[in-house]
Amino acid sequence: MRYGLGLVTAIGPWQLVGKDRRPVWFADEGLATVTRQDGRRRVVYRGNGSIALDLRHHGRWVHIGDPDSREGVIVDCYQGKPGATTKMYRARGADGTRRDYVHPLAAGEQMNNSFVAITPDGQWMVSGEWDKMERFLIFPTPMLNSAASPTALGLAATLELDHSVLNVQGGVFVDPVTLLCSTDDPGTVLWPVAHQLLQVDLERPLDGNQVSGRVSCLGALPRESCCSGTFEVEGIDYDSASGDLRVVVIPPPPCKWATVTVYRYRRKT
Repeated sequence: MRYGLGLVTAIGPWQLVGKDRRPVWFADEGLATVTRQDGRRRVVYRGNGSIALDLRHHGRWVHIGDPDSREGVIVDCYQGKPGATTKMYRARGADGTRRDYVHPLAAGEQMNNSFVAITPDGQWMVSGEWDKMERFLIFPTPMLNSAASPTALGLAATLELDHSVLNVQGGVFVDPVTLLCSTDDPGTVLWPVAHQLLQVDLERPLDGNQVSGRVSCLGALPRESCCSGTFEVEGIDYDSASGDLRVVVIPPPPCKWATVTVYRYRRKT
């Protein structure tokens, strides 16, 4: 018997082409496609077990979110314990160089650090918080934008949304003005379906200034398992070379204690 919404074979223009399972400890937060120096690509996953050992030992940064990558640089987003007044982005270059960028919270900003989505030109990244939001945060991309000072990563601008969103877990750009977001919104107050795949159409490519975006719901993300109960949607990734859109979904317990499901979609032609 299968429980949940079932296998969603199409979400808007995206058609299901495959799925696989990954160990939960290292894949229950997000994923990103990384292009290596030799041009080859690999998909990296992040989970509770992915928190770097030095950070885990220090105890300040206790959660890792959905990462993103451009030009061989991968950026991870970290958050602290409740009441934290900063969040942190760790960037690793293609040559293995690693830098940490601490961001002091701006006025009204929450301490949650759910995801990063880097623009196709690599210069800017969008970051999101948990709960109900009417805007996303815009930063210069660490290692790729010279405006990103390693001493303190400041907020560049905001992406103002024309519709509220709830519990956005992941985001990824599919082109300079189209951002896709995966949500763990369990209800239908904001949209006709729960656990939405949202599309944000920007008025122009990001340039470090405030920009507005029109939000639309493409449909419900898949939730199917032999275990019954509550599903949790996590991160999302787009590989521009293959056209693969991937999203991570955690099944209910006890299935969630072993693996997560990674669904793979491609745009209909």
